[in-house]
Amino acid sequence: MKRVKRFGIYQTSKVVAVIYFIITAIVMIPFGLFSAMFGTNTLIPGVPINGGIVMVFLPFIYAIAGFIFSAISCFVYNIIAQWTGGIEVEIETTGEINEVGNMLVE
Repeated sequence: MKRVKRFGIYQTSKVVAVIYFIITAIVMIPFGLFSAMFGTNTLIPGVPINGGIVMVFLPFIYAIAGFIFSAISCFVYNIIAQWTGGIEVEIETTGEINEVGNMLVE
């Protein structure tokens, strides 16, 4: 068993932000097509903002929010892991290890 002792806050937050951006951008494609097919001018009924504009900026908004909230989550995890010992994970090593201790790729 191995334990996750701490997360690098900045690096983890960057990765989460990119993941949120990509997923949101992909999800916005069907919404954009739906909006174009049915002629809706707004993404949210009653809100006078063009749906297309929202769909362009939404991936950026999600990326920023993902960065902020993952940074907060990593910070809190790092504090709690000091008290509790962290999350245990089981890691399996595949392939061979040479005499220096480096993993050889199969």
